[in-house]
Amino acid sequence: MLVACGTMPGTAAAPTPAPLKAATGAPLQNCAALATQFRFDQTQVTSATPEAAGALKLGASPVPAHCLVKGRMHPRKGSDGRDYAIGFEMRLPQAWNGRFYYQGNGGLDGTVQPAQGALGGGPLTGALLQGFAVISSDAGHTGAQTPFFGLEPQARLDYGYQAVAKLTPMAKGLIAAAYGKGPDRSYIGGCSNGGRHAMVAAARLGDQYDGYLVGAPGYRLPNAALAQLWGAQQWATVSTPGATIPHPMNPSATLADLGSGFTPKERQLLSSAVLEQCDALDGARDGMVQATQACQARFNLQKDVPTCQGERNGQCLTVAQKQVVAAVFSGAKTATGQPIYVSFPYDAGVSGANWATWKFVNALALDPLAVGAVFSVPPGRVDPLKEDVSARWPLFSATDDAFRESGLSLMTPPGQDNPVNLGALRARGAKMVLFHGVSDAVFSAEDTRRWIERLDQAQDGKAADFARYFPVPGMNHCSGGPAADQFDLLTPLVQWVEQGVAPQAVPASVRGAGHAGGANAELPKDWSASRTRPLCAYPTVARYAGSGSLEDAASFSCR
Repeated sequence: MLVACGTMPGTAAAPTPAPLKAATGAPLQNCAALATQFRFDQTQVTSATPEAAGALKLGASPVPAHCLVKGRMHPRKGSDGRDYAIGFEMRLPQAWNGRFYYQGNGGLDGTVQPAQGALGGGPLTGALLQGFAVISSDAGHTGAQTPFFGLEPQARLDYGYQAVAKLTPMAKGLIAAAYGKGPDRSYIGGCSNGGRHAMVAAARLGDQYDGYLVGAPGYRLPNAALAQLWGAQQWATVSTPGATIPHPMNPSATLADLGSGFTPKERQLLSSAVLEQCDALDGARDGMVQATQACQARFNLQKDVPTCQGERNGQCLTVAQKQVVAAVFSGAKTATGQPIYVSFPYDAGVSGANWATWKFVNALALDPLAVGAVFSVPPGRVDPLKEDVSARWPLFSATDDAFRESGLSLMTPPGQDNPVNLGALRARGAKMVLFHGVSDAVFSAEDTRRWIERLDQAQDGKAADFARYFPVPGMNHCSGGPAADQFDLLTPLVQWVEQGVAPQAVPASVRGAGHAGGANAELPKDWSASRTRPLCAYPTVARYAGSGSLEDAASFSCR
């Protein structure tokens, strides 16, 4: 059971606290002087320069004038002889809103992405554009060190969670030096590994942030990465023998063409079959499955998708293909049947190109690097199509004299199976907003759904008082797919933290032709280029009201 501080297990959760005091802004007092005057332990500010309004754009929107600060923390010589540091940049608006935003980046990090705090699929807004002071980091290693940083124990720890813990107080100190006061309210967010950073921070740094924006959280990233290898081995059994595709990161190399085992036409066939069974469950046939959980009970792969009686032609799946699709969607398992990762929900977004990239390409090109070099003790090379995943699985929990913390420990939030350690976060009035594309191919939306269910159980059914989950139908990993993937969940999070207004229905739109954030080419041709939908807090579903345009969010309500 999740309980607040001072509450014994078995008692009712504490009352929801009042909203936290709203942030108040301040003008920027110092920029260039920060390079020579700011002092913080183990920190070097390498530059601090004014950036004119419009020098940086987000979508079509010019970013207001701000100060760009670059630096690094904890420079050191690693045990592998390489030079390490936590590189960062921080953007400090001239017109500051009194808030701090930690931007969690994705993948294996290694790059200091522009500190804009971008939000949504084809972002038109972000934390910086809204007046936040924003920090971004490389999580303690450079791209040139990726994935070799996994061979250096401290670099692993920085990537897992320690970089965020080190940067957070420094960033608040830098804000105080720049504005004459520290941030009134602090937020952290990101998608994918950035979502994992935010979820880990909720468990480890519950007193440091007031709002946590958790997107497609790879909070069990080792499990998901190993599941990718397991899945690649399943796809290989139905792919064309000897067929290859170019390696995305190495021009002189190739990869097995796993996509030949489940082609775009065949994925569209599955997508259409899901829509045929599930599209109308929300009251409207509009090419979107809003009632995800009802769909899982309704859709039957064996019955609802034609079985090939002869050669594959894109209009059917073979018996072997169905076996592989069913296995992958059911979730990876060891040879003894122990679950490695959760199931994936059937959804129309299986037709998305990003879905295929993760299942067929990244499972061979990216995930083996993380599995072997970052999550395993001891580290070692991995051949994804030959790897014994059952033998690899225990290495994620192992430690030795060099690596004293396991891969699972450094990557996952403490207590994620029974999130008791969020009681303090709830008690002080902090809030969490989670979102996940239902057709995410690498981190399953089902994993996030089960996490919010466990949290609700731990909170005696009151998790919605401080944490809400917004599934995004059709969306692939963080964006894309046939989906309304343009949305701003940061503004509702701020309103919840500082005004006590809990989010229930959040507007989302598609990225049609001419969209300033970049058009989404995977939108069905019969959708309006400006289609909108409400994103609904789980377990409510966007249901058609029975009248009104199917292109307008106003025709739907969260029920």
